[in-house]
Amino acid sequence: MEEIRELIEKYALQNAVKYKAAPNAGAVMGKLMGEHPEFRAQAKEVSPLVKEVLAVVEKTSLEEWQARLQTIAPQLLEELSEKKEPDKGLPALQDAEKGVVMRFAPNPNGPPTLGSARGIIVNSEYVKKYGGKFIIRFDDTDPVKKRPMPEAYGWYLEDCAWLGARPDQVIIASERVDQYYSLAEELIRRGGAYVCGCAQAVFKEHKDRGIVCEHRDQSVEQNLDLWRQMLDGRMAEGGAVLRVKTDMHHKDPAMRDWPAFRIVTASHPLVGTKYRVWPLLDFESAVEDHLLGTTHIIRGKDLTDSGSRQRYLYKHLGWEYPKVIHWGRIKIHQFGSFSTSKLRKAIEEGEYTGWDDPRVPTVRAMRCRGIRPEALRKFMIDLGVGETDISISMDSIYAENRKIIDPEANRRFFVWEPVALEIEGEVPALAHAPLHPTADRGFREIPAGNKLFICKSDLEAFKVGDNIRLKDLCNVEITGLEPARARFLGKDMGKRTRIIQWAPVDGPRVTVMKPDGVDEGVGEAGIAEEIGKVVQFERYGFVQVNSVGETIVAYFAHR
Repeated sequence: MEEIRELIEKYALQNAVKYKAAPNAGAVMGKLMGEHPEFRAQAKEVSPLVKEVLAVVEKTSLEEWQARLQTIAPQLLEELSEKKEPDKGLPALQDAEKGVVMRFAPNPNGPPTLGSARGIIVNSEYVKKYGGKFIIRFDDTDPVKKRPMPEAYGWYLEDCAWLGARPDQVIIASERVDQYYSLAEELIRRGGAYVCGCAQAVFKEHKDRGIVCEHRDQSVEQNLDLWRQMLDGRMAEGGAVLRVKTDMHHKDPAMRDWPAFRIVTASHPLVGTKYRVWPLLDFESAVEDHLLGTTHIIRGKDLTDSGSRQRYLYKHLGWEYPKVIHWGRIKIHQFGSFSTSKLRKAIEEGEYTGWDDPRVPTVRAMRCRGIRPEALRKFMIDLGVGETDISISMDSIYAENRKIIDPEANRRFFVWEPVALEIEGEVPALAHAPLHPTADRGFREIPAGNKLFICKSDLEAFKVGDNIRLKDLCNVEITGLEPARARFLGKDMGKRTRIIQWAPVDGPRVTVMKPDGVDEGVGEAGIAEEIGKVVQFERYGFVQVNSVGETIVAYFAHR
């Protein structure tokens, strides 16, 4: 079993160094059994041993993982450096040599999510690559089912700027409805649309059976008159829709004479009751892509039908459809749906504290947690634009972020679930701890003395007689557990002595908001100097300090 323990430690350290995160038990177990099938018969005995070894490794830092692996298995470090990264990045766009016009078109019923960030970043990156124009277009013409939030328009522009994707032009569809009316009238005159007075259920039956609507053969004059009745209020809400003529015998019912406009009398958050006839998304989006000169559209493969419907409209009006790239959905294991409507409902019901709650997949939450825009940009660009659905872990984003923040983040002590430790002997009154383990940034002074706070979880792992190193302070021997007591042993670090962090008894209260809960405890006073910055709470993880008051509030980023 001692041989197995050594192998587990090697593979755990290799996994931790590779991903710059606490080792994954499943990956370590898989590596062990794959490399040493002779141990498979002992799987039941090995599994708890893996947990035991990983629990020890998790409590040390990246620097310590690398040093230990270099000592016990340098060949495993070499394996990591020899592995080549697969091809990543954005593929070339067809016919883009003379520049491109790309757009990201959100419905502003909430702030950008990580899914939105992908669209913002990739579209803007193509414009940076080829030159041209990047447009943010707010598709906000549904004042009921996807009612816009007035604040969300600004949130999108703030997050775009933060992501390094400031738009060249901003379009708000609800302010351009008059243009859509003019084009609707032209479409009617060309015989490409008609006003349908069928009840929704009746038309659905016609559509499903491929039966031509009785209103389809109305004259241009009749359709124009009915269209004006829709606009001037002579026709009630739900009384009619304007439909685009397609093929009522198309094999896909979704393609058959789709609705372009409907009567909606609800007030719009931006334009109030100025309009009572609103375009549906397929019409508004298609028209705007033409008006703005969009050259390339990136959309989800689940929206293939949308493009097929819009091509009928383009044919009626004699326009050329932009080039389209379809990409697969992105799913992140740590989060559920990216649906803004669902998130909004959960926030309104009190499930989350707001759009920046660390449990929600919004860009605003990432900002509060200390995730850097450069990390998100690199990650999203490396994903590319393939049609395959992608299922990823936030750990991949954390790994990119760690590369950026680790050299910059000061180190600080934080103790969660604090327990008082009484120490007998001449404990130094002041600790001198480096602000960073490798960068020459000087030291911070932390009040110490014979009474300190340590983590409850650390104390529970001790037994009387254990020798412990209080980081950057001194060595002690545990002499009691209830209450916690220790004896001063000296300042010099002993070999293979377990190291833990601590906090002064008069340190500030600290609350850490995490994706999976809240940790409350005590920290060193210097944390208050880090407002708005990312720091590393030693043996805990990276956090961003967001407010300083009676209690310091930080948001957890990652380990």
